[in-house]
Amino acid sequence: MTDTPLSAPGAGIGRSGRVGRVVRALPHRFGPVLVVIAALIGLWYLACIPMNAQNSLMLAEREGIAVSPATAQERRDMSGLALTLATPEEAIARAFAQDRPRLPSPHQVIAELWDSTVGKKITSKQSLVRHAGITLAPTLLGFVIGSLAGIALAVGIVHSRLMDLSVMPWAIASQTIPILAIAPMIIVVLNSIGIQGVLPKAIISAYLSFFPVTVGMVKGLRAPSSSDLDLMRTWNASAMRTLFTLRLPTSLPYLFASLKIAVAAALVGAIVGEFPTGAVSGLGARLLAGSYYGQTVQIWSALFGAAIVAAGLVALIALAERLTLKRMGLS
Repeated sequence: MTDTPLSAPGAGIGRSGRVGRVVRALPHRFGPVLVVIAALIGLWYLACIPMNAQNSLMLAEREGIAVSPATAQERRDMSGLALTLATPEEAIARAFAQDRPRLPSPHQVIAELWDSTVGKKITSKQSLVRHAGITLAPTLLGFVIGSLAGIALAVGIVHSRLMDLSVMPWAIASQTIPILAIAPMIIVVLNSIGIQGVLPKAIISAYLSFFPVTVGMVKGLRAPSSSDLDLMRTWNASAMRTLFTLRLPTSLPYLFASLKIAVAAALVGAIVGEFPTGAVSGLGARLLAGSYYGQTVQIWSALFGAAIVAAGLVALIALAERLTLKRMGLS
């Protein structure tokens, strides 16, 4: 009986070599992204100085710091850049430490995000996690409704020339109506028949999310080549059989790309749907409350919270895409 080695010679070296290649590739993969982010943050900090210069001078006057007549005249002229150049020490020192700045600095937004997520219990009315969860319910419901409606419309458009000529132009025209104009109409009409709560906001989300799914699926269902379609005809395959065995598998990459756009649009629809209802909970309500009371830091933290939620939803769809296409042997 011979001894069997626990691992093949060079296996550890191979694994360490792969790890080394991954580590060496990190700067090339993430370096440009980090440089762009750093540049944006730097420009953001620079923009805070002229944007907050007006408030900086007002705070200086309240604290009894002498302000020259020329500076006072510039303040009346509302020239933020001139104010910064006229009093650089006061402007720079006070631009990043205001309770209600015109433009919050990045560290203020990050501090507010941390305090409203980690620093608050989820059950607290100040918790951004709680508000995000409330907005997430109509977002997901509207996303499902809009996606199913978009897929059904796409199947009808591909198989019916009458629907292609009649429904597709109306679907395109529907997206020219501003959502801020149609959202109150949807809320009022549904409230008049007793429908309240999550469903009206979900319908607004579905209104925004169905169009990208429709367009993407139409493109995907028409992706099979004419030779593939002729082959299905020679096999005497029905339209339904062709749909499930050829058109739908071919359309999956287009579908997932459309779903990523649709889920972000659904989140926007849910936030906009909270505006006309006077909601006290949700990301839209958080934005409204910050606007009413001049809490710009709260507004920006809610915006970044919405962006984080949207990025998480898109990442989940990307993961589902990777797993599905890999299982089907398409990637």
